Amino acid sequence: MDLLTILATASETSRTTVRSGQIVPIDALWQQITSLGFLEALTFISFGVICIMYGWRVFKALVVIAFALIGMLAGVIIAKEISGDNHEVFGGLIGLLILGALALPLIKWAVSILGAIAGGIVTAGFWYAFNFPEKYIWAGGLIGVVAGGMIAFIALKWAVMLFSSLGGSALVVVGVLALFYLWPDTRADVQKLVFDKNWFLPVALIVPTTIGFFLQYRFLKSSSGWNIQ
Repeated sequence: MDLLTILATASETSRTTVRSGQIVPIDALWQQITSLGFLEALTFISFGVICIMYGWRVFKALVVIAFALIGMLAGVIIAKEISGDNHEVFGGLIGLLILGALALPLIKWAVSILGAIAGGIVTAGFWYAFNFPEKYIWAGGLIGVVAGGMIAFIALKWAVMLFSSLGGSALVVVGVLALFYLWPDTRADVQKLVFDKNWFLPVALIVPTTIGFFLQYRFLKSSSGWNIQ
């Protein structure tokens, strides 16, 4: 399954779950987990570990990739809404090129946006973990967006560490869960944790994010030549 098809399917699944009352797109996430093969899962884990530990060194590449993927997803969604499935690849490529090209010239704004998004995901995760009403999860996420945006404007390097650690953690979690899903003896247990335990995914995401933030802070502290430019 190619990346554009995965993104299109995920976006369609997310819209379907929202219409049915599920705000957090667990079904879409589960579909991504179950679609990975063994080598793909290992690739996710390997790249995720690099982002967790050394995201501050490769953050410009991560910003471009993140904005390119956001642009591709937006392009796929817009193309599907306008013309159905006929031009989703074309729309995805246009979105990818536009946002990917804008990321580096506007690097500080891009980092700030990603930091705000990462903050929103973290606080929304806490909201979900504590079983607060799911329909108001936007309120929990909004707190993180504001906090993440403020952090970015105060110290951009914190925003770099936050979004790269969170992104790497997401890749690791998806990869590890995919490996457990591929093992028949643990498949049912993984599915039960994902769908029945609200605390599981937020904890699985936030713990490595915290570790990554701490490690990057230590590494970055000893690298006096590092610059956001």
